[in-house]
Amino acid sequence: MSTADIFGIHAPFLEIVYRSAIVFVAIVVGMRLTGARQLGQMTPFDLVLVLLIANAVQNAMVGTDTTIFGGLVAAGTLLVANRGASMFADHIPFFRRALEGQPVLLVHDGQFLREHLRAADLSEDLILQSIREHGFEGVGDVKIAVLEVDGTISIVPMSGATVRTRHRVRALHPGGN
Repeated sequence: MSTADIFGIHAPFLEIVYRSAIVFVAIVVGMRLTGARQLGQMTPFDLVLVLLIANAVQNAMVGTDTTIFGGLVAAGTLLVANRGASMFADHIPFFRRALEGQPVLLVHDGQFLREHLRAADLSEDLILQSIREHGFEGVGDVKIAVLEVDGTISIVPMSGATVRTRHRVRALHPGGN
C-alpha cells in the first residue's frame, strides 16, 4: 500500500461531505422518532446499538474512500453538522424541542404516571432507584419527578418529606459513606 493510498482521496471531497450530512440528519431523525434515550439513561444495549449504527453507516458516508483523509472529512462534516444543529436550535425554540425533546412528568403527588413512563420507555424500578438516590424512601415522598431533556431525573419532595443527606446516612450507618 502506497502513501498515496493512505493519504490520498479516492471519492470526491464534496461527495463525502453530502453523504455524511445526509447520514447525520437521518440518524438524528431516526433516534428522535424511535424515542432513543438520552446519554444519562443509556443502557448497555443502547450503547451497542449506537456502535452498530456507526459501523453500519460508515460506508454510506465515505463510499469507496478508505483513506485517512476521507475519514477525517466525514468526521469533520459530522462535527460541523452537530455544531450547526446546536446553533440553529439556540435560535429557534421549535427546532430545539424537536431535536432534544421536552421534560416528561413521571410522578405527580406520590403516584406514578404510567402512561408517561411507557412513553419515556422507563420502568417504575428505574424511577424508584432515582428516588432513593435523591435520598427518599419511596414514591410517596415525591411531589413530582421529571425526566429532564438531558436524561437526568429531577425530584421535588412532598412538603413534609425530609431529604436524607450523606451526613444523616453516615449517622445511621457510622461505617458507610
